[in-house]
Amino acid sequence: MTDMAERFSSNPIITPSDIKPSADGLVVTCAFNPGAFEFDNKIGLVLRIAERNPAIDGYVESLSITEDGHIQSEIFAKNDSRVTIPDSRSFIVDGIEHLTTISHFRLAWSEDGENFTVEDKPVLQGSSTYEALGVEDTRVTQIDGTYYLTYTAVSHNGYGVGLQSTTDWKEFTKLGLIFPPFNKDAALFSEKINGKFQILHRPTGTGIGGPFIWSATSPDLIHWGNHSCIATTRPGMWDSARIGAGSAPIKTEEGWLELYHGAEVLPGGHKYRMGALLLDLDDPTKVIARSHDPIMEPTAPYEVEGFYGNVVFSNGQVVRADDVLLYYGAADSFTCGARLSIKEILNSLKS
Repeated sequence: MTDMAERFSSNPIITPSDIKPSADGLVVTCAFNPGAFEFDNKIGLVLRIAERNPAIDGYVESLSITEDGHIQSEIFAKNDSRVTIPDSRSFIVDGIEHLTTISHFRLAWSEDGENFTVEDKPVLQGSSTYEALGVEDTRVTQIDGTYYLTYTAVSHNGYGVGLQSTTDWKEFTKLGLIFPPFNKDAALFSEKINGKFQILHRPTGTGIGGPFIWSATSPDLIHWGNHSCIATTRPGMWDSARIGAGSAPIKTEEGWLELYHGAEVLPGGHKYRMGALLLDLDDPTKVIARSHDPIMEPTAPYEVEGFYGNVVFSNGQVVRADDVLLYYGAADSFTCGARLSIKEILNSLKS
């Protein structure tokens, strides 16, 4: 396996200590999984900022947003017989999952793509019943001058996909929940195909099936149909446990190139890597090629150790000629950057 990513020497480029908490008393635990875009001759990131209250020894706590925008908490003793703690990200009480942090979005700006200034206040945060537990992992796609943000809307009802749009990164139009729970990892294509908008998404159920990548089309970005499963997990391989789309597919002469994440279960938890799918230009439900080996995996110390270690996870990229500036979350803690060659990735799919 050859790791194709040329990591920024300045990694991690954004850490939790760089972030001002959104409210007094909160602690920033993670600054990661950014969407990425270009605007006004700058590169922008839509950071996922995860926060919590200061830890209380012997207890676990989850936060949620009330109808009037305030944050409320639920606290449970770790030795409560109803409580189980599978990992740092969540705990379970009476069979119901609770998150240990709550996330919002924060903008960061850079003129060189590597040194970023993070804004002091959230640009978007949970603001409806379906976002009561926060917003996570946005993908940004520009279509005809409008930027569309697909993101995970988290609530007690589950994980769904929300959609918002903007033209200036100041005012946003909320278009609603476009996929109900359980669904996430939605990446819009940058242009219509055969007269319709196209999207990749990741529904998840229990029992039969699994966390696979699906495709859908829409006449208006709101109503989605023509659902088709295009890629599944592969037993015994690096993406055997779950897969999901990264950012918007990249249009090349050979097809739509989608950089996706895959995970496998190892002792101690999941290990997340990145791979590639090549989809037909005219019919993206057809997979032309798929990475046998990952194109990127956690190797650097900041990718191996963190809030949840052994993770490289990207939902943001900027494409310039052959170069992909890949912005990714490392160990569910930090924001990092890397450069990859489109040509090299395409060549790897032919071997």
